[in-house]
Amino acid sequence: MNDSKPILISACLLGVPCRYDGTGTGDKRILSLAETHHLVPVCPEQLGGLPTPRPPAERHDTRVLTRDERDVTAAFARGAEETLRLAKLFSCRIAILKSNSPSCGSGQIYDGCFCGRLIPGDGMTAALLKAEGLTVLSEKDDLASLL
Repeated sequence: MNDSKPILISACLLGVPCRYDGTGTGDKRILSLAETHHLVPVCPEQLGGLPTPRPPAERHDTRVLTRDERDVTAAFARGAEETLRLAKLFSCRIAILKSNSPSCGSGQIYDGCFCGRLIPGDGMTAALLKAEGLTVLSEKDDLASLL
């Protein structure tokens, strides 16, 4: 392992079964980062107190609602704050987060109608990390400079 700064990683990208549906999405490129970087896995939704599995949720303006219209905004905000706390604790300046997620999505998220339509925007955690000056990427971004 080199002396590079630690990278905050959505735990589901490492294969941890913490997504809303109880699965993980292990990504070989992300897993290979462990050879050269210290990875700090996080699941903002679990850190916010939500169970796994849990109902799917999407951002709708400033709120996060489940498909059955339960407001889970407070849990998502708590998870974002806890994720930021861990980023600071481990001196992370880069985060690689799960694309399109209402927590982790960076640059585009689902539009809140649960119809699979993407819109420009950030998940709650991604937005907070960006506001704090972290570089936020997704597994869909070019990670070559990190590999």
